[in-house]
Amino acid sequence: MRRARRQAEARPRRAGFSLVEVLVVLLIVGGLMLAITQLLEGTRISRDTIHNIQETQLAGPAIMDLVERDLRSLLAYDRRAEDLLQVQDRVVYGMDADALDFAATTNSLLPVQVEQRLVRSDVCEVGYRLRPNPTDDDFLEIYRREDFGIDDEPFDGGTYTFLHDRVKRFNVQVFTEDGIDAEPLDDWHHEEDGEPLPRRLEISLTLELAPRINREQLRYAPVEMRTVSYFRVMRLSEALFQALEVDPVPVIPELSPPDEAEAAPAPPPP
Repeated sequence: MRRARRQAEARPRRAGFSLVEVLVVLLIVGGLMLAITQLLEGTRISRDTIHNIQETQLAGPAIMDLVERDLRSLLAYDRRAEDLLQVQDRVVYGMDADALDFAATTNSLLPVQVEQRLVRSDVCEVGYRLRPNPTDDDFLEIYRREDFGIDDEPFDGGTYTFLHDRVKRFNVQVFTEDGIDAEPLDDWHHEEDGEPLPRRLEISLTLELAPRINREQLRYAPVEMRTVSYFRVMRLSEALFQALEVDPVPVIPELSPPDEAEAAPAPPPP
């Protein structure tokens, strides 16, 4: 009996964990993994938020700069007043979707193949149009229209270039006077007794943030936090109105014959 007890005491005891200890360790590890996962998810959401907001903030000014650059080069010399500028007041799905068309001296952005060569025009027709977003009725798509050269229909035709697909508003207002009390007009078509061009244009553009932001970060945020609006005021230069007052008249110059003294050859030196 004593010998058996001594042999049992002489055997090394096997080290191990109880079930409670294992469960406690698993609970601690699971808590750590959950905290790390939440930290990584928050980091990813912050990164996507900054990226998408920055992308939207860059897209809006880029579109407005493009519109302003085209309007700054509006062509008025040797043009009929009714072919200078057209602004149409349009509403699509309850959202402002005005159309803007004119002729400009800006270089065309889209090259055209002429006799196996890609060339760009020094003058072209330019316009901005909107249409419903085919995948989401809550938004509009904005396009830039460009036609190589200028034809008899300066407000139609051309090639459309996609600019943005989450537009909530594109509104153009024109003013016949440049002052604080001037009344805005929603559209512009030249009338026989009216001014050929407006004195000032006010353009507003509203874009909404990317879908991931609305779905994850701003799900319950008000609409004004999900949209970014841009506003631009443009005053047409006085040179455009002066160009309209000049009527080019082609004239063939008359060359007078040279004087006999000038036509006679010089005497040889002595």
